[in-house]
Amino acid sequence: MHRYSRRRSALDIISTVNRRTKIIASIGPASSDETTLKAMVEAGMDVARLNLSHGTVDDSIERLYQIRRISETIGRPVGVMADLPGPKVRIGEFDHPITLEVGSEVHLEPGAGTSTADHLFVEYEGLLGDVHVGDKLSIGDGSILLEVVDYSPNTLIAQVLFGGNTQGRPGLHIPSDRLRLTTPTPHDLKLLDAMVEQDIDMVALSFVRSAHDVRRVGLEPAPRGPLVVAKIETRAAIENLDGIIMESGAIMVARGDLGTECSIQDLPHLQKEIIARCIALGRPAITATQMLESMTSAPSPTRAEASDVANAVFDGTSAVMLSAETAIGADPAHVVATMARIAHRADQEFDYDGWAHALRRDQLLEPQSQDSAVTDVMTMATWQAAREIGAKAILCISRSGFTVRAIARFRPSAPILAFSPEERTIRQLTMSWGATPIHIDRIDDNVVTVHRALETAKAEGHIRTGDIVAVLGGSSATIGATDTLRMVRCP
Repeated sequence: MHRYSRRRSALDIISTVNRRTKIIASIGPASSDETTLKAMVEAGMDVARLNLSHGTVDDSIERLYQIRRISETIGRPVGVMADLPGPKVRIGEFDHPITLEVGSEVHLEPGAGTSTADHLFVEYEGLLGDVHVGDKLSIGDGSILLEVVDYSPNTLIAQVLFGGNTQGRPGLHIPSDRLRLTTPTPHDLKLLDAMVEQDIDMVALSFVRSAHDVRRVGLEPAPRGPLVVAKIETRAAIENLDGIIMESGAIMVARGDLGTECSIQDLPHLQKEIIARCIALGRPAITATQMLESMTSAPSPTRAEASDVANAVFDGTSAVMLSAETAIGADPAHVVATMARIAHRADQEFDYDGWAHALRRDQLLEPQSQDSAVTDVMTMATWQAAREIGAKAILCISRSGFTVRAIARFRPSAPILAFSPEERTIRQLTMSWGATPIHIDRIDDNVVTVHRALETAKAEGHIRTGDIVAVLGGSSATIGATDTLRMVRCP
């Protein structure tokens, strides 16, 4: 039993059902047992993140199967995202937790030896050539900061500017424009092959600096392949943002490394800019890092953390992510439930009309193709028609999820009911803002499929007889654009 376990309240359940902003939770030692995972799904976890930097690939595959069994038992789709390690520079393992004191001197040496408080081995061969006197290097989540002050033939000599505790094999952040590392690494590709064989739903790619990095993954487009989530954590990624977004299935604002690469005062504004560009281009945007970090050990978040989550929702983020809070925290299910309540309350205060008008006025790019131009026009018309007529829901019928992500850009106040015959599409849509993924057997003639979708939505309690709903989809099973909108009354 976890330290802060308790029975779920009615508000927890409401927050799970009606919440628009999705929740991604990292799975780790604290959340790998069946009872905890089930409680996390019931508390509102929409996507489970498997961090492939830790444990074995067999462990991750076992978690994947475990989550899918729980999802089937509960009757609610849960997506699974494998987060590739990327070209992470790590410090050689500490035998025990250590403290780096402010003002102390530390020697950094390339290699994989055992590190101590005054001698850190760094698992990066190019350390001595790529790091210069005056560079600032951060350890772990950035709470420990070193400045390189001198060098010898075999080591760099650094002074601890901000100290703290560390253990295990923490990461060492080196300015990305110096690193001679590429992503994905050969190890990433090996892990990726193993997870693709298990039909993984989403794959997060670390240390992306250009659209070419995303293309090097070499996966089939979703839903035949997993949705590729590019992590924005370098200055180069900011400079190449639109190209990266267009090559990716979704984007993660990885605020830990990004906050080290860029000025801390710029980080909130970069977050807003990245999210706005993602949504304008029809890609889900994830806000990650230290969202409720105090809940790793505490029963409630700080006021600043609660505000951070709410402001991410107001920025338009599609999903908020939990890391250490659920991987090694005291009560992962309680953290998810807390996140769900904060996000649900923020959803209620979201400026739906203001967002859509701003998107239409400022953010939409020139269409990328004739099909996307049709989709842009149709989704905009759907948002406006649903708003003016007071539609109770927007029903989207889509094989790939493209239609759902396109209408979600406008953040309609009406619920989005996302119908697809593809199981992987259903799981991938668990990360899309406002979407309730619903499986249908097949897509037939438009009239037949619409009738089937209406009956299913009514049977599951999403709409009632007499409700007016907007139905959005393609005119055939093979068309590459969203070109059909119908306003219908539920029979």
